[in-house]
Amino acid sequence: MSEPQGARPRRVISGRNIMLYGTLFVAATYYLLPLYVMIVTSLKGMPEIRLGNIFAPPLEITFEPWVKAWATACTGLNCDGLSRGFWNSVRITVPSTIFSIAVASVNGYALANWRFKGADFFFSILIVGAFIPYQVMIYPIVIVLRDIGIYGTLSGLILVHCIFGMPILTLLFRNYFASLPVELFKAARIDGAGFWQIFLRIMLPMSLPIFVVAIILQITGIWNDFLFGVVFTRPEYYPMTVQLNNIVNSVQGVKEYNVNMAATILTGLVPLVVYFVSGRLFVRGIAAGAVKG
Repeated sequence: MSEPQGARPRRVISGRNIMLYGTLFVAATYYLLPLYVMIVTSLKGMPEIRLGNIFAPPLEITFEPWVKAWATACTGLNCDGLSRGFWNSVRITVPSTIFSIAVASVNGYALANWRFKGADFFFSILIVGAFIPYQVMIYPIVIVLRDIGIYGTLSGLILVHCIFGMPILTLLFRNYFASLPVELFKAARIDGAGFWQIFLRIMLPMSLPIFVVAIILQITGIWNDFLFGVVFTRPEYYPMTVQLNNIVNSVQGVKEYNVNMAATILTGLVPLVVYFVSGRLFVRGIAAGAVKG
């Protein structure tokens, strides 16, 4: 009678699996429990919230706090909720993301494949710029924007986001293009292709993962920004995060926790949707060389 062959089947319940899944369960609970409290609180009325059990599901579900957070919550003299801040954030995030990624992708392509004079110096400046604290640059940028006449406008804030996103985006694109087979670039050069032909016809079609990574990073960073939004714009142009802060901290009279929770979830909804829609491509972009040195 022959001996059984092949790998020994793994035990489903083992010390390793218990440790692994136990750690994952604790980590997931740590992150999901606050989200659960926010959701159930936003669906309760104030009389039910005053009972004090924050973990209990709502006895009577109401969406009135969500409607109020979006449309009628007051911040000072304005009572238009988060809606104005949402559209301001869209008007800030979309052009900032498109412009910064377009410029950074060309920068990264040139640094990786076209070794022009001074490329290393230029790249070193960008790397240094990636590690300078934002707070150090705020006052000089305020002076510059004031002198060119765009301080307090959406254009000024868009320019700021593009400038501060440029170093890390250029680094990502440069590393990604450097990881592609150099034979493709050389073959295109032998066939007579130029700078833009190689970039548009060869590099771009192979760069979807890194573009998704850049889009997610930019949308998340710009949408969640609070500091630049409150410093470089006027109240009528405040982004959604600043509006959320004003709603939570400026409400007089009764503290409406359900409205605050609904407003917080609404503010974080866009980055969450972006992550869920493009999460697989984000992992592919990271694995394809986005963060390699």
